[in-house]
Amino acid sequence: MAFMNTFLRTVRSPTFNIVVKKGVKRQLPFRLSHQLFQYRLLTSTPCTKNQEKPSASEKLDLDTWKSILRNSAPQAESEQESEEDEEESTIESMQKLVDMWRLAGKAVPDSLSPEELQALLQRPTKSSRRKYLRMLQLKEFKKKNKEKKKAEKEKLKSEVETDNEKQSSYLLKFWSRSVDCFDAWRCAQAMIFGQPLVFDMAYERYMSQRELENTVSQLQMCEGLNTKSMEPFHIHFCNLQPNGPYHKELVKRYQGAWDNLLITATEKSHVDIFPKERLVYLTADSPNVLKTFDHDKIYIVGAFVDKSQKTGVSLGNAKRLQIATARLPLDNFLKWNCGGKNLTLNQVIEILMTIRDTGDWKKALSSVPIRKHGGLKERNDSSPQPLSSNAKMYELLRRKAADGQKETSSAQMGSKNWWQETD
Repeated sequence: MAFMNTFLRTVRSPTFNIVVKKGVKRQLPFRLSHQLFQYRLLTSTPCTKNQEKPSASEKLDLDTWKSILRNSAPQAESEQESEEDEEESTIESMQKLVDMWRLAGKAVPDSLSPEELQALLQRPTKSSRRKYLRMLQLKEFKKKNKEKKKAEKEKLKSEVETDNEKQSSYLLKFWSRSVDCFDAWRCAQAMIFGQPLVFDMAYERYMSQRELENTVSQLQMCEGLNTKSMEPFHIHFCNLQPNGPYHKELVKRYQGAWDNLLITATEKSHVDIFPKERLVYLTADSPNVLKTFDHDKIYIVGAFVDKSQKTGVSLGNAKRLQIATARLPLDNFLKWNCGGKNLTLNQVIEILMTIRDTGDWKKALSSVPIRKHGGLKERNDSSPQPLSSNAKMYELLRRKAADGQKETSSAQMGSKNWWQETD
């Protein structure tokens, strides 16, 4: 009976299609026999005799086994996922990942410190890790080029010294250690008698990690310029939170010399240390122009580097603390071309030291890079000075107030004349 059912299905479906599509050919019986042989095999295989049926107990055991497997499957997957998370959350796994990316030809530095691996581990996504590694590779490339140029310069210098004959001199040579002791003595005197200069360190939440590193680099240059000055400032790092981003980066850069710096680093605000009437906050958004340098004032510079030009942050901080503000007279002496009038911290302290020692703004502003302006203005240059947005607003309000005073005075005068005439 099974054979007949197979035969009928074979003749009914594939044979009819073959005859309709291709017509009757000589090879049709061979195809039919081949298909019947296949169906015979398929139908004969499940019809095995003397096959024992499974008992009820065996079925019950099979069901329990299936339930056990189903319950254990998600646990194994969760354990595997936890193991993968643990592997991804270790520094060794980050090192293996960096090695794999290096072999794959991606932008990865040649070596990573434990701090950099820890910072890489704190990055949440792969794209942020790739960007961080690309930034580290760029820094490493710049460092290698700098070292290479330094080695070439030293090699050239040694060749020049060997070519020249040794000349005797009656003057004693100053060793670098003696110069360092002399500079340290002047900085120690400045901590007692010098004019304070405050760097406000309350802007760590407005900057990215790269901008914070640039800020610390500029602070290092400021400290070096102040040390080499003939009359150093007494530098204060105010609002410096212990174990904060600023403090960690400064300790990392200075290594063991951080505790030996002749500066004042405190977590207190400058308002709590100095009287408000002596404080002047230097910001590019201020409507007031700093015309002369006052030796009795305490100038504040915001330790803030922003690539996205966040305007008004330092001015808002100064207004909140009710501190006087001022901006450098860049428009009065320089032909400013374009862009915001924001200078680096080392340029600001260099300008302040020059104007304090000489009193000449042109000489002080000569340290501003030429790429930012078109040169110094001449004395007969009477072109109108471009103003910032805050300065324009301040000038508009001042003019409105002056016009209102004129209207009130004219009204009073008119009423007085009319009263006099009626008399």
